[in-house]
This record gives sequence, structure tokens and C-alpha cells, in this order.
Amino acid sequence: MAKTESSFKNMVISLTLISLIVAAGLGLIYESTKGPIEQSVLNKKIEAIKQVVPEFNNDPYSEMLRVPTGEGDSLDVYPAKMNDNTVGYAVTTYTKNGFSGDISLMVGFKADGSIHNIAVLEQKETPGLGTKMDEPLFKDQFKDKNPAETVIKVKNDGGQIDAITSATISSRAFCEAVQRAYNTLQEGGLK
Repeated sequence: MAKTESSFKNMVISLTLISLIVAAGLGLIYESTKGPIEQSVLNKKIEAIKQVVPEFNNDPYSEMLRVPTGEGDSLDVYPAKMNDNTVGYAVTTYTKNGFSGDISLMVGFKADGSIHNIAVLEQKETPGLGTKMDEPLFKDQFKDKNPAETVIKVKNDGGQIDAITSATISSRAFCEAVQRAYNTLQEGGLK
């Protein structure tokens, strides 16, 4: 077999072929994993809805409403019903003010507006500090509090929530996201 001469033209052709093969492979991998990833995200949301609202027998995910926050964006609200009576709402909320960026929560409200439970959907806070927002010691202090009657801020800011030790920024951000969820329900006329 004859050896091909090393030239600029041959190098360009070789690199182009390699790039096309790699791009096609990446495209196939993306398409094959896209569905399972979307299903995983959906399952996580459905499980979070089950965790944060009182017992229900409807399909909140199929009845989802997108409610404007009044800040130029919207939050997803999932009404939970028992025999066509609303027992609560699960609200996907967020804040961009975490110590390490975005924090995404699912906040569950009872029909009277009080908080039933909270699930952390996504966060990138400091391990061992801000990540404690997902622990019952911090999250459970929100249970049964009605943001209409309770100041949902850390005590350092005049609120009634104990901040996570050495993670006040994360605690403030968590409170902000919870308050955003409540405000959106109020402004959306769902309460």
C-alpha cells in the first residue's frame, strides 16, 4: 500500500472526517439519553409533589398552572385535590442568591396557605454547610407556618427562621425562594 503524502489538504480531510464521526457519535448518545434524563427529571418532580402536599387523589402534574410572579417570570403550580376539593398546592420556586448560585425548591402549601413541607430539587451549596438546607433540622421549622402571619426570613434579618450555622447566605436564599412561592400563589389568586 502506498503511503499518502503528508500535506495540508490531507490533514484537513482527515480532521474533517474525524470531527464528523465524533459529532455523529455525540449526537447519537445525546438522542439516546435525552428521553431517560427527561423522565428522571419528571419523576423527581412528581416525587417532590407527593412529599410536599397533603394526601391527594388527582394528577397534579397534568393540572399544572404557570403563574406569573410579578417579577417578569413564572412559577409552576401543581394543585393537589382530594375528591375535587383542593387540599394544597405544590410550587416549584427558585432563587439565584444562594452562596453557590441557584437553589430550586418545591414548596407545598395547605389550602389555608400554611406550609406543609419543602423539598430541595437542586442546589450547589457548600457540602457540610449550605447543603444542610435539605436536613429536617432546618426544613421542618417552616412546617405549619403561614407566610401571611410569619416573617419568612432568618432571625438576623428580623424573621423567625433559625439560619444554618455558618451558612446564613444559603438560609437567606432558601427563605427568599419560599417567600417567592407564597407571593406567587397570592398574586395568582389561587389562595
